[in-house]
Amino acid sequence: MSASQADANPDPAAEQPSVPHRDNGPDKDIELRQVEQRFHARGSATGFLTAVHDTTFTLRAYPPHIVSLVGQSGSGKSTIARIILGLQQPTSGTVTYGGKDIFSLSRADYDDYRRNVQPVFQDPYAIFNPVYRVDRVLRTAIKKFGLTSSKARAAELMEESLQAVKLDPAQVLGRYPHQLSGGQRQRIMLARVHMLRPRFIIADEPVSMLDAQVRKLFLDILVDFQRDYGMTTLFITHDLSTVYYVGGDVMVITKGRVVEQGPVAEVMHTPRHPYTKMLLASVPQPDPDARWTDRIDLEEAEREEAGPEVPPGDQALEARVP
Repeated sequence: MSASQADANPDPAAEQPSVPHRDNGPDKDIELRQVEQRFHARGSATGFLTAVHDTTFTLRAYPPHIVSLVGQSGSGKSTIARIILGLQQPTSGTVTYGGKDIFSLSRADYDDYRRNVQPVFQDPYAIFNPVYRVDRVLRTAIKKFGLTSSKARAAELMEESLQAVKLDPAQVLGRYPHQLSGGQRQRIMLARVHMLRPRFIIADEPVSMLDAQVRKLFLDILVDFQRDYGMTTLFITHDLSTVYYVGGDVMVITKGRVVEQGPVAEVMHTPRHPYTKMLLASVPQPDPDARWTDRIDLEEAEREEAGPEVPPGDQALEARVP
C-alpha cells in the first residue's frame, strides 16, 4: 500500500501501542546508593532487624542484560525488589532513576517510572483477583498506560502479547484464574510486560513454583525480551541452576549484604567469597555416588579471609566488574 493510499484510508485499529523509544543510556539507569532497610523487631536486642545493609549497585538500561540476585531465603532479596518497585521506602540511602530519587518523583515522572519498571512476582496464585477474568489484568494495563483507545487494537494487543509468551488466546481469554495453571498465570504477567515494553523487569522468584518444563520456557522468554525488546531484568532467585541458565551477571547476597558480583561464569567457576563457595558446594550432584563437599563454617571463613582488623560480618564486596 502506498503512503497516499494509507492516508486516504485511516484505520484506527492499526494504530501502534505507545511503546517507549529505546533511548537507553546512563540517564535511564536505576541506581541504589548505600540503601539500608530496618524493620522493628520485638525481642531483638536492638529493637529492629536490618534486612538490607549499605547496598550499592546500578541496574543499567544499556546494554540490556540480565542480572541475577541470588541468596538464601531471608537474605534481603525481596526487600530490595520492593524498594526498587517503590513499594517500600528504605530507612536510609537513595534509589534513583535517571538521577532522580524515585520517592520524590513528580506525578508524570512517577507514571513513567511505573511503566518502565515492571514486576513479575513469585506466587502465580496470589496475583490475580479470583472474581475477575484474567483479561482484566491486560485490559487494565492498556487503559492505565494509554496504549490505545481502540477496542479492536486492544484486543489485538492482548492476543499478540499472549502469543509472544506461547499462550493460545482462545484457551486463556475469558477464563478465571482458577481455570489456569500456575505457569499460564505467570506467562500472562509476562504478556503484560510484553505489551508495556518496559526498560526493566523486576522478577522476584518468578519460577520457584513452576515445573521444570514451564520454568525453562519462562526463562527463555526473559532472554528473548532482553534480546528483542531491550529489557534489562533483575532476576531474583535462590536457585543457582537458573542463574547459570540465563547467564549475564550475578550478585550474591547474604545477611542483607551483596558480597560478590560479576559475570555468571566467572563467579560460578572461581568464587571468591566464602558464602558464594558455600552456595556452590550445597548444590546436589546428579550422581548417587558423589559426596557433597565438607561443610563450610561461614563465619569462621569470613574471619580468616577478612583478617583481624575487619570485624566478622563486614566482609568487603568481592567485585569482578570494571
